[in-house]
Amino acid sequence: MRLKAAAAMLMCMPVTVSVSAQGEAEYRAEIGGGAGLMSYQGDLNGSVLKGLQPAATLMAKYKPNPRMAWSLALSYGRLKGSYDETATFMPATPEQGTPEQGQMPSLAPYEFKRGVADVALAFEYNFLPYGTGREYRGAKPLVPFVAAGLGVTAASNAAMNMHLGAGVKYKMAQRWNLTLTWRAVFTTTDKLDGLEAPYGIKSQGMFKNTDGYTHLQLTLSYDLWAKCKTCHNEYE
Repeated sequence: MRLKAAAAMLMCMPVTVSVSAQGEAEYRAEIGGGAGLMSYQGDLNGSVLKGLQPAATLMAKYKPNPRMAWSLALSYGRLKGSYDETATFMPATPEQGTPEQGQMPSLAPYEFKRGVADVALAFEYNFLPYGTGREYRGAKPLVPFVAAGLGVTAASNAAMNMHLGAGVKYKMAQRWNLTLTWRAVFTTTDKLDGLEAPYGIKSQGMFKNTDGYTHLQLTLSYDLWAKCKTCHNEYE
């Protein structure tokens, strides 16, 4: 009799562990904020590490499933760039006069620094199911992801932007997330630096020969809006 009872207990253990493993709630949304660095990319700078400036972000996400998310973010930062290589010849402008014998007058030293606001809607795809593993079978607390989307950039003027990004998400606790993201932002304007076509090459199309910037950010977010546990865990 005791052997039968022990066997019955052993048979029930995997079921108990399985139920416990799926016992946490899964959440549909998250909100949070963070800080990071922006770097202007345009006629006056070609390095992603030059002229890094501070930026702050507020964000919200909707997560239809553990592999996908829609993100809406509002960021504010600063951009700066400069030109001080007077030996480099630039195309002539009416103010600079007419070039003689094939030589172009040089651009006077120039520097700019201005604030920029960024509103971005992005789709994120996780390479692995994201979670603690206790709310969704097979979910991992540390996953890489890619993102792409559209938005608006407002500096000296407002312009549309397209952004591509990648990063990593870490599930710190059941409802807390830490996300590191790097984005390359391409805008439809050539005036983020206050200069339009200083090399004499006009913008063509939406993003060719226009200004942009990179954005590295670290955000902390909190999960909201729990899913119905009895409606989805059995089959997802």
